[in-house]
Amino acid sequence: MALNPSFGDRESYTRTAIALHWLIALLIVCGFALGWVMTDIPGFTPTKLRYFSWHKWIGVTVFALAVLRILWRATHAGPQMPRRMALWQRAAAHLVHLLLYVLMIAIPASGYLYSSAANIPVVYLGLIPLPRLIAPDPHLKELLKAVHIALNYTLLVLVALHVAGALKHQWLDRDGLLSRMLPFLK
Repeated sequence: MALNPSFGDRESYTRTAIALHWLIALLIVCGFALGWVMTDIPGFTPTKLRYFSWHKWIGVTVFALAVLRILWRATHAGPQMPRRMALWQRAAAHLVHLLLYVLMIAIPASGYLYSSAANIPVVYLGLIPLPRLIAPDPHLKELLKAVHIALNYTLLVLVALHVAGALKHQWLDRDGLLSRMLPFLK
């Protein structure tokens, strides 16, 4: 994915890449947890509406940071996979990373479109009204809601695979792979 000709010459990711990784990860965990909690609150209470707003703000922020992260990744080399790593593991890691990037864009986009189809405005941080991209549509609303939920559970599975792979490399393979994203482990 990197356009930089020195791809793979680094031992770890750049500080910017590391900061974006952990900030986006934290926001995704918060957004998922908030989505889980807010959908279980019956009715339309002030708390539920506030949680929905925060959930949308997190989604818009993740989308913006993901775009920034993709641009950063395209122009700044990441470290190579360990040479002794099996080819299928390299391919799996690249596929999971690609799917994570796709979902970091697709999930907020599906939530945003779902809000538009439900005729609910998105006002970022309560200050910036975002344009409605599609007209209200009750049938499309239900489809987009299902897509948004399915994408989130897909993300949950991929994050679990990503974490499991990182921990496997740290504790079983002991190849230092995790220290590339957590430099204090060196």
